[in-house]
Amino acid sequence: MTFDFDFSPSWYVLFFAFLIGWLVLGIMRRKLTEKKEAKEQFILGLLGSCALLSMEIFATSMNLWNYVPRNWPTILWPTYFVAALFGYQLLRLVERFFSSSR
Repeated sequence: MTFDFDFSPSWYVLFFAFLIGWLVLGIMRRKLTEKKEAKEQFILGLLGSCALLSMEIFATSMNLWNYVPRNWPTILWPTYFVAALFGYQLLRLVERFFSSSR
């Protein structure tokens, strides 16, 4: 397994799209500064990253897919982290929408 630090600029687009989406939703919900929620988001980001990393390891070892010519673009993991943060904000936004509509 090799680590790749030279990857397409498109990875930055993907990373920052999730990061900006997380920030926008957090600002809309006005919850970015609450310590309890920040801790929840960080834990979810780590657990989500661990789950996705496990999927990557399993899938590439079983030849479900691979990263040719190198195996692991290192930006993949921070992108997974911010995608999990974005997912958290999205979940909370939908939860708030449905709880307020009752």
